Amino acid sequence: MSEFETADDLDNMGDQVLEKAVIAFRKRMERDDLTDEQREEIEIRAKAMETRDVIEYNEEHTATEIVSEGDERRVLIGPPTLTRFEKARIMGARALQLSMGAPPFVDLTSDIKTSLAIAQEELNLRVIPIVIRRALPNGDFQNIPIGYFN
Repeated sequence: MSEFETADDLDNMGDQVLEKAVIAFRKRMERDDLTDEQREEIEIRAKAMETRDVIEYNEEHTATEIVSEGDERRVLIGPPTLTRFEKARIMGARALQLSMGAPPFVDLTSDIKTSLAIAQEELNLRVIPIVIRRALPNGDFQNIPIGYFN
């Protein structure tokens, strides 16, 4: 058996927790250095806390792709540039592909000697056919081709 027998027990516990939170918030008024305006603001916020609804359930959310409308080259999630972590992941994955025999997408010059240097040059020219998936905490995501970044 669980610690709580009925839904009423859970409601009572939620009410007790809310009451304790309001009491703790109001204790801030006991300080001597507060002005009357600050005390009024604390009281207004405490009353707002008392009237808040307690969320008892979390609705299921299905992750969906966020598509930019109109301008298809728009980055909606995160910065419009690649982060250093994304760059490192792309270069590492591409360098591994090159070391395993994948053909390079750039012309090789005499100064490019390693697969990592080739991957760096491909990334600088944005010729790697890789898509970055950036996600939000709720699961929604945006797939962004590498050519869309600055």
